Amino acid sequence: MSRESDFIAALARLATHPAARGLADDAAVLPPPAADLVLTHDMLVEGVHFLATDPPQDVARKLVAVNLSDLAAKGATPIGALMGYGLGADPAWDRAFLDGLEQALARFATPLLGGDTVAMPAGTPRAIGLTAIGTSPCAPARSGAKPGDRLWVTGPIGDAGLGLRIARGDRPGPDVLRDAYRRPEPRLAEGRALAPHVHAMADISDGLLIDAARMAAASGLAVAIDLAAIPLSPEAVAFAGDDRAARLAAATAGDDYQLLFAAAEDATLPPLPGLAPIGRFAAGSGLSLGDGAEVVPLPARLGYEHGAS
Repeated sequence: MSRESDFIAALARLATHPAARGLADDAAVLPPPAADLVLTHDMLVEGVHFLATDPPQDVARKLVAVNLSDLAAKGATPIGALMGYGLGADPAWDRAFLDGLEQALARFATPLLGGDTVAMPAGTPRAIGLTAIGTSPCAPARSGAKPGDRLWVTGPIGDAGLGLRIARGDRPGPDVLRDAYRRPEPRLAEGRALAPHVHAMADISDGLLIDAARMAAASGLAVAIDLAAIPLSPEAVAFAGDDRAARLAAATAGDDYQLLFAAAEDATLPPLPGLAPIGRFAAGSGLSLGDGAEVVPLPARLGYEHGAS
C-alpha cells in the first residue's frame, strides 16, 4: 500500500457517520436536516497559523476547533467534517496528527465524512483544510446588530496572543497560556445557548477590535468599545499586566475564539459564566475606542489580516 492509502485507511476509522460510506466513495451523502444547514471551511498553514515546532496532535486539535468555532457563532451543532490534507515528508508527523485528529473529533462528536489527500513537494510548508458541517435552528448573522445593542464577549481575551509568545520561546510562561494558542476551545454550548437571544454573533479569530469592526460594518453601524471592560484572565494579567498597552495587545492579538455578540439592552441572556459587556452599537460607521471616560486613538493594526503589511 502507498502512504496515501495507509493514511486514508487510518482516516476511515474516524469516518463513523453513515453518510461517509466508510470513505469508499468520492462524496458524503447527508439526509435532509431538520434545521438550517451551516457549513464553514478554514485552513491552517505552517508558519501562518501554527509553528513548525507545535506538536502535530495540537495542530489537529486546532484545525478542528477553529472550524467548530465558526459553527458555534451560528448556534450550530456539528454533524460532520471533510478534510483536505497535504502529506509531508515525515510519516511520524502524519501519524501523530491522526492521533490528535481522532481525539478532537471524538471530543466534539464530529465524525469525519470524507475529503482528499495530496502529496506535498519537498520543503513545502504544511497546509491543511477542514470543512465543518452543522445544523442550527437559529443561526444569527454577523450583520444583525441594531442601534443601541450592547456588544458582549463570552470570556477572556488575549491569552492566545501571549501563548504564541511562549510557544515561540520569546519568554517563559504558564502552560495554560501556551495551550490557549495551541489548543483553542470552540464555544459550542455557549453559541447554542445564546443564539436565540442575540441579534448578531461571530467568533473572535483575527482580533477583538477587527472582528468587532467587521460586525459593525456588516450591520451598517458604528461601534464603541471600552478597553477597561475587556476581560483578561488572571494568568494574562500576571504575565503581561493590566495597563492600557496590555489591553490593546490583547484586543488585537487574535486566536481567542471567544464569541462576540450584539444583544438588545434589555435582552435576557442565559446565565453563562464569563459573559462581559464591552461596548455599544450606534447609528453611524466605524470603530471608536475608550478607556473608561478617556478617548483612546485606534492602534495602527486592529488585528490580523492575511496579506496586510
